[in-house]
Amino acid sequence: MLRVDLYSGEAALRTDRAQVLRRSWQFVGHDSMAPNPGDYIAETVGGAPVVVVRNSAGALAGFHNVCRHRAGLLVADGAGHCGEHFVCRYHGWRYSLDGRLRSATDFGVADGFDPRELGLFPIRVETWRGLVFVNLDLEASPLADVLSPLADEPPFPHFPLTERRSHRLACNWKTYVENYLEGYHLPMVHPEFDADVVVADYRVEIEGQVIFQAAPPRNASVYAGTWAWLWPNLAINTYRHGYMIERMTAVGPEETRLDYFYFFDPARAAELAQMFEASDRVTAQDKQVCEEVQRNLSAGVYRGGVLSPKHERGVAWFQARIAEAHGEPAPAGIAEAVPA
Repeated sequence: MLRVDLYSGEAALRTDRAQVLRRSWQFVGHDSMAPNPGDYIAETVGGAPVVVVRNSAGALAGFHNVCRHRAGLLVADGAGHCGEHFVCRYHGWRYSLDGRLRSATDFGVADGFDPRELGLFPIRVETWRGLVFVNLDLEASPLADVLSPLADEPPFPHFPLTERRSHRLACNWKTYVENYLEGYHLPMVHPEFDADVVVADYRVEIEGQVIFQAAPPRNASVYAGTWAWLWPNLAINTYRHGYMIERMTAVGPEETRLDYFYFFDPARAAELAQMFEASDRVTAQDKQVCEEVQRNLSAGVYRGGVLSPKHERGVAWFQARIAEAHGEPAPAGIAEAVPA
């Protein structure tokens, strides 16, 4: 088990953001959210505001959403359109969509002022199957390398972004991730899951930076029975008639936001309603148990436990990566005494 104090406090969150979230590929949206030149997607990645824009050449480019003058915001969070330029919302400095400073509006004459040195700070942008990812580490490995374990997975159906939902949880982001990475809790927390999938045949496999979880679906299930999780905070959940992207955002030391992006056939309205109902129910159950765990982690009594080699291999892998990011030795993780 990781040190308990890594699940709360501003110091642990700062390290998570600097060493994990800002140095990994982070999902920000789908390319259909920015189809035309000047369309943008603005998000916060590891506490840093970023913006991805469709430029005049039709390509996506990414920058820190920060004016070089006095740190004003260029565009509001969310998806929108900025025209042919970014215009700082604070003092009106204007930037081209390739990041160059075009006009320091009504700035006056200043010695040593060189607009060529005041372009926007760039970030990496790459796409995979229409999903848009950014990385604040300009030297990061290509996205395709990270997602190579998914190369043999069936392509996503070409369904539109049907709905977006967000949920707030009063727990550390790692508490929720660890809950996602194991099916050990299904019989206790989600007993109705056995009507959808064969929980007894649940399995976890780790390949590169992707953790696969799967269980055979039953005939009437809304689930397709496969879940893929990408380090450090993204899940792809498959259903019979579409898929859902789940982003796990660290909002604060003990606050997590789940952003769900649903891609489904809009013609199947009745089945979509059934799927949304099932998704909301599972999220509410996970919210309750994760908030209870967080309360106990913060109470100062728990000192770490053991992990099941049968069910919690994904949790152990995740904890080892987090420990490395914090400069800690890898936790003992899976106890040999626990029977398989």
